[in-house]
Amino acid sequence: MIKCEHPQYKTKPKFICKESDGCSERKSPGVQDEWMENGDVSLYDDTRAGVLMVFFRELKAADAGTYRCGVNVSLYTEIFNELQLNVKHDAKYPMDVTKTAYLGEVSITCQIPEEHKVHFCKEDDTHICQNISSSKVTQMNGSSERNEERVFTVSISNVSVRDAGVYWCGAETRDTYLTFISLTTKIQLNLINKIVLYKVSGYSGGGLMIKCEHPQYKTKPKFICKESDGCSERKSPGVQDEWMENGDVSLYDDTRAGVLMVFFRELKAADAGTYRCGVNVSLYTEIFTELQLNVKHDAKYLQIVTESVHFGEEISITCQMPEHKVYFCKEEDNHICQKISSSKVTQMNHPSVRNKMRVFTVSISNVSVRDAGVYWCGAETRDTYLTFISLTTKIQLNLIMSSVVRHEGESAEIICPYDSIYKSKPKSLCKGKCSTRDRNTLSETVREEKETKTDRLTLNDNVTASVFTGTITGLTAEDAGKYWCAVTLKRDLNYLYTHLMVIMNEELNLTKYEGDDVSIQCKHHDEDQKSFCKAHEASMCVKDGDSLETIRDDRFSFSDEASTGVFTVNITDLREEDSGIYWCGAPVITKVHLSFRKNKDRNFSMIIIISVCVILLLIGGVTLTVWKLRHKRRGSTSTSGKKKRKKNTISSCADSRRDSLSDPGSGQMNSNGDPSTTLSDGLLYAAVSFQKHEESLSDAAVRFSKDEIPSDYAAVSRRMRLN
Repeated sequence: MIKCEHPQYKTKPKFICKESDGCSERKSPGVQDEWMENGDVSLYDDTRAGVLMVFFRELKAADAGTYRCGVNVSLYTEIFNELQLNVKHDAKYPMDVTKTAYLGEVSITCQIPEEHKVHFCKEDDTHICQNISSSKVTQMNGSSERNEERVFTVSISNVSVRDAGVYWCGAETRDTYLTFISLTTKIQLNLINKIVLYKVSGYSGGGLMIKCEHPQYKTKPKFICKESDGCSERKSPGVQDEWMENGDVSLYDDTRAGVLMVFFRELKAADAGTYRCGVNVSLYTEIFTELQLNVKHDAKYLQIVTESVHFGEEISITCQMPEHKVYFCKEEDNHICQKISSSKVTQMNHPSVRNKMRVFTVSISNVSVRDAGVYWCGAETRDTYLTFISLTTKIQLNLIMSSVVRHEGESAEIICPYDSIYKSKPKSLCKGKCSTRDRNTLSETVREEKETKTDRLTLNDNVTASVFTGTITGLTAEDAGKYWCAVTLKRDLNYLYTHLMVIMNEELNLTKYEGDDVSIQCKHHDEDQKSFCKAHEASMCVKDGDSLETIRDDRFSFSDEASTGVFTVNITDLREEDSGIYWCGAPVITKVHLSFRKNKDRNFSMIIIISVCVILLLIGGVTLTVWKLRHKRRGSTSTSGKKKRKKNTISSCADSRRDSLSDPGSGQMNSNGDPSTTLSDGLLYAAVSFQKHEESLSDAAVRFSKDEIPSDYAAVSRRMRLN
């Protein structure tokens, strides 16, 4: 600070210029009795004292040189004081000091390098350092020597918000026409006002909402910082009346209520500590509420629940919590949990006591797409300047579309309705998993009236109806399973799912009798889905992928072989009512026809079987008897033949036949006086075969004696002669 005095020319315009530059640039306030900036200096023409004050806000080496500090006496006359400015380089000076003080009393200490008058001033909003008189401070102690330097102390009592700011200590040198002040120590005095201390607790893995109230400073910027880290990182929304993410927390500066809302999306042990939740009243003044955050680890108070409900139905959500006011909220797209009022739900029951825990139930009727998402139950603690909400129960509410049941080889259409607010958002159809990290997307996303098509899948978005549809052609067993409809926001919102059930073309037919046991093997892809249902149509049997019919009969039992993807249904003591059509397995379905027959049917069948067996045995016995008779007679014929061969005579069967035909009354065999044999009237032989006898191995044929013509006979038949 330089003060050029021209008391005899109080109202004359004054200036300063650098003589080493030929005074080519004259700097003048332009106006009187008012600080004005001109480049890197500020000037003040004091007409009351006839003084020009020049303030170099931040000296640089280039500022060194010879200056004229003068007054224009007339148009052609000027009077000036010449001054030579030397800019020193000393690491000790200037000194920057930051002083933080609570409301009350504060002491500021300065070190002065030389024996000069002490100058103590405070910067105003224009960065001009205004001298502070001793009347404005409690005490301005005389200097004392410390390490060959003069120490100057200023004590300010009853400190208020107005006292915060930047102060300077310096040495003042005064002469007849010139006074200059070298400011060497800069003190930034920050004032903080702690309103109150609160203790806050939350649960690891849960959410925590903190509301810091500063109603008298509604539009002032607000912040939160961790005091245990020295408040080195101050988190602030940056904008007002809008949720903003800052690291692992989200912040909202509510200017209507003067409230800063801080939402810890997922508490961790490292979040524990002491925090300041405050407001910047001015550049150097802040008011805050101090809170000590304790992060607890208790699995009992942190629950994650998944609920599923069909469109239009009613769902009841039950929460357990410690003794505090109940808080129920729903996560928005940015993970912020917005409170739900009782007007938006059917019923919000008052908590009841159950096992020393308070139970809270929320019922939502006529569920629609907008109701899907993540809900939280928590406990709210409210005080004058602080409200904190510990969220302990997370509920994922999914909507279920009716299962789609189609046969192998057919086409399936999966319909995904969505909230109209997501019209412009990209959408996906996923099978099994549908998350940002682990996505099993069937196709590229579809967006706004566009169609995405792959080999067998087509996605189409109808924004007018707020529905996107996935069509799969040529269904196979691999296509069966759970499908998620997803909307891509900052994160994937999986809000709705359905099951695609594929009925295989190959069927299983079983026929069993009353009292029998039967085992039926069914395939399943998911351990949680094991369906065995009796119905005429598969669509009547499945809902959300599981059997509608729970068989409560001790005769039915299930055994599971998870490694093979097969479970077995065992039915004992089969009854007539057990017959019918069953649908086995999920989501790949096999049709099973189980036919029933009573025991009398089985007895009748047994009678038939036994009768057939008896008849066959009788036939076998008769056949055996005939065969023996034939064998015996053939043996007799063979014996006679032997005797004839011994007498070198052979009677042919033809002769015997001729004799018998010529004389039916005579049946004698006259070759050797054998007694006669009378032929029976019935057929005796159906066929005759000639075999070689062991005693006549050389005979290969039978020759007839008359005409000596050889002849072989394969059959002999009897003829009746007519008289």
